[in-house]
Amino acid sequence: MIRKFLTAAAAALMLAGCTTIDPVTGEREPNRSANGAIIGAVVGAAAGTLAGGDDRRNAMIGAGIGALGGYAIGAYMDRTYQNLRERLAGTGVGVERVSQSQIRLIFPADLTFDFNRDTVKSQFVGTLQNTGTVLREYEQTTVDVYGHADSVGSDAYNQELSERRAMNVSSILMQGGVIRQRLIAQGLGESRPVADNATDSGRARNRRVEVFISAFQG
Repeated sequence: MIRKFLTAAAAALMLAGCTTIDPVTGEREPNRSANGAIIGAVVGAAAGTLAGGDDRRNAMIGAGIGALGGYAIGAYMDRTYQNLRERLAGTGVGVERVSQSQIRLIFPADLTFDFNRDTVKSQFVGTLQNTGTVLREYEQTTVDVYGHADSVGSDAYNQELSERRAMNVSSILMQGGVIRQRLIAQGLGESRPVADNATDSGRARNRRVEVFISAFQG
């Protein structure tokens, strides 16, 4: 519980860093839509933790979402997985079945963001919104968004960049229909590489956002 609270608090502190590029002036300015969307999620998570109990579970139950159990979990996640594969085919998004109760989506950074930027590329916004629309149809799942970075730059900078990217992806998923009670965004910086940071191709693989979709179990 303490870990969840610290994660939520850290995300809240980073909200001021969510920015966009003004297309006319070229200046960076606060991304108010992303900030407004995510602040509800992180503040809600912190409040739930302080009140005791599983904050997200309580919030989802309060939103009228019922938990899955038994054989229903596998069948429900089968449908979710198949729908995501069909709707995201050809987009470059990786769709992986991690277990009976969990699916992972992998958004490569070169598709999702410009280099060293946290704002989602305009041409990729539709893909993320479409992902959110699919997830809206399968509301009996939790959605965890993790931002990752390569090892170029300082640890602190990469941590902050990964947090901002995770929050901006989360904001667009919510635009597609994912309610905030289901969602948590977290940056992991350069701490979990999946490839060798000594090569260009390895660094490209490490710059990514992953979304874990898990069955909401009773």
